[in-house]
Amino acid sequence: MIMLFFEKVVAPVLDFRVETFLCVCRYMSFTAAAEALHITQPAVSQHIRYLESAYGVRLFDREGKKVRLTPAGALLRRTMMTVQNDQQAMLRRMREAGSGRRTLSFGVTLTIGEYGMVHSLARFLKSHPDTDIRVRFGNTHDLLERLRRGAIDFALVEGYFASEEFDTMVDRTEPYIPVCAAGHRFRQEVQVLTDLLGERLLVRESGSGTREILEKNLAVRNLRLTDFAHLAEVENMHTIVSLLRMDCGIAFLYRAAVAQGLRDGTLRQIPLEDFQMQHDFTFLWNRGSSFSREYREICGQLRSCPENFQSQDLTEPL
Repeated sequence: MIMLFFEKVVAPVLDFRVETFLCVCRYMSFTAAAEALHITQPAVSQHIRYLESAYGVRLFDREGKKVRLTPAGALLRRTMMTVQNDQQAMLRRMREAGSGRRTLSFGVTLTIGEYGMVHSLARFLKSHPDTDIRVRFGNTHDLLERLRRGAIDFALVEGYFASEEFDTMVDRTEPYIPVCAAGHRFRQEVQVLTDLLGERLLVRESGSGTREILEKNLAVRNLRLTDFAHLAEVENMHTIVSLLRMDCGIAFLYRAAVAQGLRDGTLRQIPLEDFQMQHDFTFLWNRGSSFSREYREICGQLRSCPENFQSQDLTEPL
């Protein structure tokens, strides 16, 4: 049985003016918020003015029709979203109370879900036979939005996130490598990253952590994805790996995603003198949550065992 820990009382209902505030934050538009809430724009403005008066701070800076959060507004947004999410989690637990059932809902990015957590998830399921599990797949951007809405309890992601919004626990650190088909022939001798710009690059969609990490690493070298000769954007990781095996391009991926291909000799790592990196797979949940102790305990049980992801240096010469 998973023990539940409560560190503070969750407010039963959010004030309707706070709901209006969060809606404005979602759309960054008073007009769009009014439409979504089915109220008038003056009513939205009145709700925001009430909160600003009550808290004694300005929540938004307004420039014509555009609005942006002030630092105080950003703090209120983070706090109220945590309260809102905890409220949803509390209601779910109240409905389950006494039923002998426990539901846990969490999200994983595609790379991790498909290649990096089957063993740890199986271990967790066997040790918690009374717990129902809902695993939601999505890219990093999608999962962060689900966390903010309270649609999932926590997430395991490989992409970047705003550290001030979430409490975290590192699952593991994974090498991020350039890879190609074992028989791929390059147009020129490859030693550094720029030697690959004449290749077709296979990439994930925007919002994917795998893609975002590559974009940031290219940016520090004053490069972009479009500097490669050709791009193929594919939303499914299995498809990218299959295309790599069929020699349809190169890719930058976590080693976990291509470990089987490296072992069976259908894929090989591209050795580059100026590209060596690794990145964390990280559990995260809304900072300040009343259920933080519970989430930390569960994430600790879901952490990868070292024997499940240790790998040898599978780099081969070109």
